[in-house]
Amino acid sequence: MGEPAWRVVLLLAGAFRDGVDALHLELAEQGHPEARPLHGFALQAIGPDGCTINELGQRLGVTKQAAAKTAAGLEKAGYLTREPVPGDRRAVRLRRTPRAEDLLVASEAGFERVAERWRHQLGPTRYDALVDALATIAGDRPVGDLPGWLTQRP
Repeated sequence: MGEPAWRVVLLLAGAFRDGVDALHLELAEQGHPEARPLHGFALQAIGPDGCTINELGQRLGVTKQAAAKTAAGLEKAGYLTREPVPGDRRAVRLRRTPRAEDLLVASEAGFERVAERWRHQLGPTRYDALVDALATIAGDRPVGDLPGWLTQRP
């Protein structure tokens, strides 16, 4: 095709942004106008069993201060609560709320619709080939720490 190498990488980023932007438009219409892409990563990192601020920072690949700021935003939006950690007076456990669970369910359904739109745009054969190619390129790299990775120096 003769595309410059940098363009290929930016096209991948553009496709990611297309999907995330479409999802967040949908989420806003479904009662989650304050949801941001970082929120999904953070809520997944918190998990169903919860975690501490330190653990959230490690899972996202960000500083404790950045994790605390993210948690404060999630709490303000009604997506998490804090509870004391037994035996540690300073630590708190972050827990997802039912509102957070609703956001995650809506996000999963929204991503299904994004993928279906792409399948329709490309056709099933090209879509499946794209998914296979991206899986080969990405391999087993984790993506949960993407927020922290974006701020790191190479």
